[in-house]
Amino acid sequence: MHKPSLSRKFFLGFNYAFLIGLGLLCFLPIVHILAVSLSSKGAATAGIVKLWPVDFTLSSYQYVLNKPQFMVAMWVTVQRVVLGTGISMLLTLLIAYPLSKEPRDFKFRTQYAWLVVPGAVAVFNVILLLNFFRGLPKELEESCFIDGGSYITSLWKIYAPLSLPAMATVTLFTIVGQWNEWFDGLLLMNSPEKYPLSSYLQTVIVQTNLTSINADDAAALSEVSNRTFKAAQIFIGSLPILLLYPFLQRFFVKGIVLGSVKE
Repeated sequence: MHKPSLSRKFFLGFNYAFLIGLGLLCFLPIVHILAVSLSSKGAATAGIVKLWPVDFTLSSYQYVLNKPQFMVAMWVTVQRVVLGTGISMLLTLLIAYPLSKEPRDFKFRTQYAWLVVPGAVAVFNVILLLNFFRGLPKELEESCFIDGGSYITSLWKIYAPLSLPAMATVTLFTIVGQWNEWFDGLLLMNSPEKYPLSSYLQTVIVQTNLTSINADDAAALSEVSNRTFKAAQIFIGSLPILLLYPFLQRFFVKGIVLGSVKE
């Protein structure tokens, strides 16, 4: 068996080292935030917490979960993700399918591409799904037409079921985008009580909101610092996406490859 050359070994070693380093750059900040959120007020304030909790405590999480503002923001975000992802996926499917046709089959394809609801559809997702549709055998759709089916029948009975890997990938992109979006919450909501979670967390991080407290919060704040409070909220806000990703990961690479540009 042919042995890899020295340059090939060096190239592979560099790639592995680079990818491992890149992974650690993404993973270690999450571990640090988790460690801070589980540490005592004194340890977090002194800045001695690195990657492991110091004086382990759940006080910050108890305080966060008992704050009505946080739970309301979480619920608003869940509603946004469900509604926004559903609308985005439906429009992405309905846009990508006709755009995957040749001009002779859809004369107004270019004009149709401009009729998109702002913010509801990501162009990248449309391109990904469009290229996936173009890669499917045309004979499948022709057989549908022979049996008396329409384009709508072809979309829902043939294209949609066959595109599940690509749609799972696009769904993951959409969910993450909807969950992390914060600016339009600040821009469109006139009441902080209606902020989605990311907008709420942005105000918490930028503004110090532990200065104005009531009597009920006084006991809890004796064990919670501003830093552990923020870290706990950030980690709880990130946890749903971190838990969702492993379930969709098996579709991720396959969906990207199937929807890539084909020569």
